[in-house]
Amino acid sequence: KFDNIDAMAVIFGTPGLFEIYDVYDVLEEKIRTSSKPIFPVLPSTLTAKDEVETFVSKGRAYFPDEVNLAIALSRVYYTHKPFEKEPEDFTPDTKKVRDVIDEAENGYLSPENIQVLLDAVGLPRVHEQTYYSKNELVKNLSSTEYPVVMKVVGPVHKSDVGGVSLNIKDDESMLSEFDRMMNIDDASGVLVQPMLSGHELYAGVTRELKFGHIIMFGLGGIFIEVFKDVRSVLAPAGEKEVLNEVRQLRGYKLFTGVRGKPGIDEQKFADIISRLSLLVELAPEITEMDLNPLLAEGDKITAIDARIRIEK
Repeated sequence: KFDNIDAMAVIFGTPGLFEIYDVYDVLEEKIRTSSKPIFPVLPSTLTAKDEVETFVSKGRAYFPDEVNLAIALSRVYYTHKPFEKEPEDFTPDTKKVRDVIDEAENGYLSPENIQVLLDAVGLPRVHEQTYYSKNELVKNLSSTEYPVVMKVVGPVHKSDVGGVSLNIKDDESMLSEFDRMMNIDDASGVLVQPMLSGHELYAGVTRELKFGHIIMFGLGGIFIEVFKDVRSVLAPAGEKEVLNEVRQLRGYKLFTGVRGKPGIDEQKFADIISRLSLLVELAPEITEMDLNPLLAEGDKITAIDARIRIEK
């Protein structure tokens, strides 16, 4: 009836001195027949417990107070339209993505396949080489620039089985660590990459049956392990939506710089998350994915370790 009214909030409570089934019946009828949304705010969850349960049993939802309603409306208002556009000046290599997914078996992908997927959508990754025999490694020792990091290939949780060695500085140490790691249960090879430093970030994906792909991201290290300082978006997601969530992180001040230390390029981080969103769009078979850690230094953010699991 009124064009300048988009919805209505109905707040109704009771001290519990008398039954109010008829009031909630009228409210349920109006919600069902109204051409505009009606948001019920029913604070009397104790004094009108039976009436509220009857209201909910008819398929209706309610807010226990107006603050919850305001928060929900705010989140809807500030959520940008999903995936406004692909990253500028970039076209993903869809064929490479599909070739890897179509040919791979269910389970965790090999490091080589992960590299192809990351490159196909322009996700920056550290240069790395995987060695499956000691002879391969020996042939490449002369071109190795130290220090390096070595990681066992095969076991999913590398750190738990002693499959990660940092700051390897010479040939002798590298050969010794290779022998040790190849003796770890389920080891099939050893991955070698340069030793980098910077702020640790995290990005990951999980596929939920009712929601699709949920992308989680935040600061890494203690911020995710202890403080659980993580934000999330549903794929597809664009840079603007991601930026809005990044700025809600409790540790966001690290992005702007703290105590004279350089900050983190939030625009670059948002770009990485949007590319991650693009990857799961092209490969919906991805059920789990972790980029942990991502290292941020200056205007660069690089994926140091990646894990991807698929299920067709």
